[in-house]
Amino acid sequence: MSTTTTRSVLEARNLKKDYKTRSGMRSTILHAVKDFSFTLDAGRTIALVGESGSGKSTVAKMLMKLEQPTSGEVLLDGAATADRGRGLSSYRASVQMVFQDPFASLNPFHTIAHHIERPLRLQNPGAKTAEIDRRTLELLDRVQLPRTFAARRPHELSGGQRQRVAIARALAPGSRFIIADEPVSMLDVSIRLGVLNLLAELQEEHDLGVLYITHDLATARHFSDDLIVLYRGDIVERGSAEEVIMNPQHDYTKTLLDAAPDPENLGKLRDEVRREMEAR
Repeated sequence: MSTTTTRSVLEARNLKKDYKTRSGMRSTILHAVKDFSFTLDAGRTIALVGESGSGKSTVAKMLMKLEQPTSGEVLLDGAATADRGRGLSSYRASVQMVFQDPFASLNPFHTIAHHIERPLRLQNPGAKTAEIDRRTLELLDRVQLPRTFAARRPHELSGGQRQRVAIARALAPGSRFIIADEPVSMLDVSIRLGVLNLLAELQEEHDLGVLYITHDLATARHFSDDLIVLYRGDIVERGSAEEVIMNPQHDYTKTLLDAAPDPENLGKLRDEVRREMEAR
């Protein structure tokens, strides 16, 4: 008798976010995100693309429960998600974020081991120290960092190495979905591909769903299955990454493409990583 494995699904339904702004005696409403919906399956990557101010990071904050939506809801495996208490902790064990700035997202006063151990302890309060230590070192292995880095502090690591620590921290609670908010935009060009290749490998190994937030259509094409273009809080185009890149329909998408570097010069990413892993 065969069994069917149900893959996890992260879903946003009609998310909206308004902010009140004031100039003198006059107040206005800023519609940061107007009506955002998507479905992200485990093992898939959706790129959310748009320039600064388009609403991308606001979407990420709503998905991570760092911002309360004005309306709409976030669902995990078809069920409504909590905004506080144990329900929120359980949700965040499944959905984790890698922030844009690897220099600000790690506490400079704590060791690398501390950053990885903390989510492990929160999700496994009864775990023994030896088990936490073992899993911390295994996570450093998974993000291709030396185990000796456990005793270092963030200022002793490069930007790319810090972002790998941030990825390890996101994986620590057993997450099924990663919200990667411009994860390589603050890194040197020479090391961006290494971090994106690492994300692609981890996704293949652990069946992760990834929301890849970026302003760069070139990397979005190679790293993503599907692509959503966001402009002033509105979704103006969506579809398979290849289809949107090769046959854009909206003028804004065409403008972004004109500003992007030639994607053929970016080197290997998602497809190449998959072929390498299949050949192992």
